[in-house]
Amino acid sequence: MLKNCEAFSTFSTNDMEKTRDFYGQVLGITLRENKMGLLELDPEHCSVLIYPKEDHQPADFTVLNFYVPDLEKQVDDLIEKGVKFETYEGNIKTNEKGIHRGPDSPAIAWFRDPAGNILSLIEQNN
Repeated sequence: MLKNCEAFSTFSTNDMEKTRDFYGQVLGITLRENKMGLLELDPEHCSVLIYPKEDHQPADFTVLNFYVPDLEKQVDDLIEKGVKFETYEGNIKTNEKGIHRGPDSPAIAWFRDPAGNILSLIEQNN
């Protein structure tokens, strides 16, 4: 039924200007504002749309994941730009930088955008 349909993901923000600056300047993602004033992330490579919502509540789960070849370097680069990585205890215990390295999973680090949505970097060696 939906087998051949194009799909895209969306999530909200409470401040489009801060969101635009964060994704464009801090993360270095190509952005495009569409005709409705919504923000499209890297429209040539992925389908993610961010929309304003006055009563926005940040997601309590990861809304967007980025594969990176060198997690340690990417985390260091983003820390230099002021990004703060989440630290966790328990099954997904992270180190002091916020990196989780589990025996049965790829290395991963979580951080938040200005609206409080959770994003992650996942190490993927090609």
